[in-house]
Amino acid sequence: MEIITLYDKNKKLKVEEKVYFKNTLEFLYNGSFLSRFFVNSISRFSFFSKFIGFINNLKISKYKIKSFIEHFQIDEKEFEKKTSDFRSFNDFFIRKLNKNARSIDPDENVLVFPCDGRFLAIPNINDFDFFEVKNQRFNIFEFLNDKNLADQYKNGSMLLCRLAPQDYHRFYFPSDCIPSESKLINGHLYSVNPIALKKNIKILSQNKRMITTLKTKNFSDVLYIEIGATNVGSINQSFFPNTEYKKGEEKGYFSLGGSSIVLLFKKDTIVFDQDLVEMSKERIETLAHLGLRFASKKERS
Repeated sequence: MEIITLYDKNKKLKVEEKVYFKNTLEFLYNGSFLSRFFVNSISRFSFFSKFIGFINNLKISKYKIKSFIEHFQIDEKEFEKKTSDFRSFNDFFIRKLNKNARSIDPDENVLVFPCDGRFLAIPNINDFDFFEVKNQRFNIFEFLNDKNLADQYKNGSMLLCRLAPQDYHRFYFPSDCIPSESKLINGHLYSVNPIALKKNIKILSQNKRMITTLKTKNFSDVLYIEIGATNVGSINQSFFPNTEYKKGEEKGYFSLGGSSIVLLFKKDTIVFDQDLVEMSKERIETLAHLGLRFASKKERS
């Protein structure tokens, strides 16, 4: 069984990731006829995700919160309210943190991670072959479903953010900005776990996703894309379009499950931090929290 290695940015060392339902994921994405049947049944129809969401909104589901916290060693001191006050597992899943739980880098010339999660930096999208399988590569035209938009970012940079089920599932603005209205691209709900992505990179272009353009002062227009996944039928936007937001203010949250966020930058607008780039070259995701810097403004020569 494959071990998933992460680089913990705070501890400065490599760690093994605990994967929720790892054996199930290994079975579902092993490429067999039976696994493909189950994956297509679960991912192509929203009933399964809606049913799981319904179950985890019931009061009785709150009784698995404590064991989940203990298994993943989640710090309850960060929660805005007491663990006993959560009404259901989904209420816990979309929890808010207290104001002191995360620090936002104030430098206007740096970008910060938009969420808690695991991150890969791709300085040039054309080099995105980290998960290449059977000659399948990431296709920005399919991903954005908009040729004019894709032409603007095809030689740019990408930050891929993966949120595991144990992560804090609210997401934030990486810079001061004015966000546009979000555009929905409907799709399936395949898992975005690395076990699944390494089997089929096209999942990123097949899943339900929402695209928002962030107008920024120092980083040109940034594309902010939330990607749905198995059990994540809802991408919830809590911001108001065409309104000024400060770095670190909330943009929205995912309902139950794990999911991903992609940030796209135009060519020659940012420089990723070196440790993030080095780990990404090794195909190792960097484990980090919301608010830490990941890139800076590229100075013109």
